[in-house]
Amino acid sequence: MFLTLTLLRKGIPGKQWIGKYRRPRQITWQMKRNTLKHLEREAANEYWISRPYMTPEQEYCHAVERRAQNWLKIKEAKFSNFPEHKYMTDHLSHLQITKTWSS
Repeated sequence: MFLTLTLLRKGIPGKQWIGKYRRPRQITWQMKRNTLKHLEREAANEYWISRPYMTPEQEYCHAVERRAQNWLKIKEAKFSNFPEHKYMTDHLSHLQITKTWSS
């Protein structure tokens, strides 16, 4: 297809590296090497993923205490920024309600 396009037309229309009728990139030895390294890395990852560290029985509820402790830390950190309670006496203390008219 690309041969036909180049023979019938005198070049690729528009930008040569983008679009529907773009020119295909040359595959270099570095690209092949990088792809091979990537596939080998994926194969190694698949190998280690396929062998679990813990059995499902060991994994069940193994981190309940740690997660509870983490949740308590988060909760305490959240409430540490919470302002102190304010009472009505604090809001109304400036009114001087204990003074009498006669004195």
